[in-house]
Amino acid sequence: MTTDTFATSREQVLEAVRSSERFVLVTHENPDGDALGSLVGMQGILRSLGKDSVMFIPADEFPLPYEYRFFSLDGLVTETPRDIADRLVVFLDCGNIDRNPAVLNGVPLRIVNVDHHHDNTRFGMIDHVVPAASCTAEIVWDLMRGLEVEPTREIAEALYVGLVTDTGRFMYENTGVRAHHMAAELIAAGVDVHAIYRRLYEGIPFAKLQLLRCALENVRRYDDGAITMSRLSEEDFRTSGAEESYSEGIIDHLRAVEDTRVAVLVRELLDPAKAGRAKVSLRSADGTVDVSAIARAGGGGGHRQAAGFTTELPDAALVSFLREQVRAQL
Repeated sequence: MTTDTFATSREQVLEAVRSSERFVLVTHENPDGDALGSLVGMQGILRSLGKDSVMFIPADEFPLPYEYRFFSLDGLVTETPRDIADRLVVFLDCGNIDRNPAVLNGVPLRIVNVDHHHDNTRFGMIDHVVPAASCTAEIVWDLMRGLEVEPTREIAEALYVGLVTDTGRFMYENTGVRAHHMAAELIAAGVDVHAIYRRLYEGIPFAKLQLLRCALENVRRYDDGAITMSRLSEEDFRTSGAEESYSEGIIDHLRAVEDTRVAVLVRELLDPAKAGRAKVSLRSADGTVDVSAIARAGGGGGHRQAAGFTTELPDAALVSFLREQVRAQL
């Protein structure tokens, strides 16, 4: 995105927000910290402006992962609003409209698309896509400043969660000067850094530790360690007593292994309606492999450093696919 393109789409979003009174905010399926933080943060901003705004998260997304259950979801609806065609629909952190099919109900929608995924499909009436941003929460923070809204503590905490989770606690390559400026402003607005850290990364359920044990027992390596991979089966979740969301963060242990170029975590989906399918999460360990390209080849998407897709491939075929994809880039 050029500077002129950024400035144009930014002003278009600001004008759309100023001139509209009714909104519905949505994000992608299986929302993570950046998705939820951006959603709650934008909700707070619109409420501060006196707007009529609701957040839509489908009922089947609940319960949320335990680390995000502290969010106040004031204004949440779990069914598509009947008047959605009369509202401005703001997609946050959603690279492809198909990642939230529940919001589509066959009527024309006025969509504002706010995101930082470089492979975003630009599906909005206004597309404010900023790949240089560390997270979507950073874009929401910038829009908040453009709207001259002073962040409440709730807004600041929500945006900080999006920032800290999508930058890997400020350790990923997407962490830049602007991310630290944002963090400083949010802390000044009342964020308790230690309290947020404890909510996100401590007090983990014992079942999550048990699931990690299963994942570590299942680690395999390929091509001299270029790929470090593990699989979690339905049985692993059952015997450990873990919820599906407890797999979050396990891939970081694989990513940290010596000589790893790409970390892969494959987990069977527990929904009976999705039997035989698995979610494949990918992380680039040293930046030499663009894992979003691999994910797109598998029907998914994401960032250069973090991406994923869903597959029905049997284990041997999936391993062959991943090895071929990684070799093609090295």
